Amino acid sequence: MTAATQAPDVPARLGSFLAFDFGLKRTGVAVGNRLTRSATPQATIRAEGDARWPPVAARIAEWQPDALVVGVPFHPDGAAHENTRRAQRFARQLRARFQLPVYEVDERYSTTEALAGGARDADAAAAAIILEQFLRGLS
Repeated sequence: MTAATQAPDVPARLGSFLAFDFGLKRTGVAVGNRLTRSATPQATIRAEGDARWPPVAARIAEWQPDALVVGVPFHPDGAAHENTRRAQRFARQLRARFQLPVYEVDERYSTTEALAGGARDADAAAAAIILEQFLRGLS
């Protein structure tokens, strides 16, 4: 089991969350809360590199979450790969830029699940799946 799959130790005071399904060209976004343990997909950010940060900042300003959640992909056997490192770097950058707690969640198969569910925006739907998985793990 990787650190990203263990139940997070999240203070009860943190109730609202904004989640990201990081990608090089598209980043899915979802918002959710601890009370309902549900998430709602938001419009996907379609930007690369540093162009991604203004829309990310706008979402954070709009939703004012208590914390952020980032999906971190792994190979089916749990091994890390290049996108694992990229998503972890994105999580570190979020933490540094916005001074909010950032939690990482193993997101294996989230996009596959979103597509199987008929999602029109698979990135946003995957972000909602990631966030709901995170919320279900909270005590």
